[in-house]
Amino acid sequence: MIKEMSDKDELIDAQKQVIGILFEVIKRLQANNDLDEEYFQIISKEQKDEIRIKEIQNERKENAKIVGRLLEQLET
Repeated sequence: MIKEMSDKDELIDAQKQVIGILFEVIKRLQANNDLDEEYFQIISKEQKDEIRIKEIQNERKENAKIVGRLLEQLET
């Protein structure tokens, strides 16, 4: 009986971790979508705001790295 409770608790904890990771993945991918939109607005207006463009590119790269690490966690 105690082992069953422990197994169920472990399963619940694992499910919570997966849900947390997936939530973070979705959040980061949505952030990249928002950055894409801003990026294309800047480009389409032919603004030469190179600083913001570089910030957007850097933030997108960081989000992609984090998503990669989070998805690796799901594999293990």
